[in-house]
Amino acid sequence: MIWKGFRFGLLLQIAVGPICLFIFQTAAGSGFWVAIIGVLGVTIVDVFYILGSIFGIGAILGEYKKAKGIIHYIGAAVLIVFGLSNVIGFWGVSLIPSLDFLSEQSTQSVFWKTIVLTLSNPLTILFWAGVFSTKIGQENMKQNDMYTFGLGAVLSTFLFLTIISVLGSLLTIFLAPIVLKLLNLLVGLVLIAFGIKIVFKVK
Repeated sequence: MIWKGFRFGLLLQIAVGPICLFIFQTAAGSGFWVAIIGVLGVTIVDVFYILGSIFGIGAILGEYKKAKGIIHYIGAAVLIVFGLSNVIGFWGVSLIPSLDFLSEQSTQSVFWKTIVLTLSNPLTILFWAGVFSTKIGQENMKQNDMYTFGLGAVLSTFLFLTIISVLGSLLTIFLAPIVLKLLNLLVGLVLIAFGIKIVFKVK
């Protein structure tokens, strides 16, 4: 069952999202080990989401449509703020003085940044709840099977993002500082685009 979860998780990684781009940007700008701290942050939140779906939090959220809408807007706002911080930071300007940590790339700031970014889409719990419901129906999955399937999916995320970190850190050798700044700008624009997309989905 771990292998099934691993294969399923790898399929999900094909759809490259803002987290993947952020890890790549971090590795290119600050090196492999800083990016790995970010990967750990993503992995921790994924574990939380999968456990939440197994324990029924996804079913509870599914019952309250207004709560889903509010959570969507909060997630969109987080992505847009992070994106704007990157975009404005391209010109050496801070969005809000109290958000200066968003432009830092220390191991601690990257860890918390990836946690907040991953948490910005809490309805991932609903996705996993749907996955487990389908698997229970199709494969008669027991609770222990859900844990092992989820473990496989988490391992695939960790492996994939680790590979992205390696690629990003290797590219640092070839990228000029201005290219790294442009990469930060690109990631900022992508985060804003994802945030706006979430808003329109809610509407």
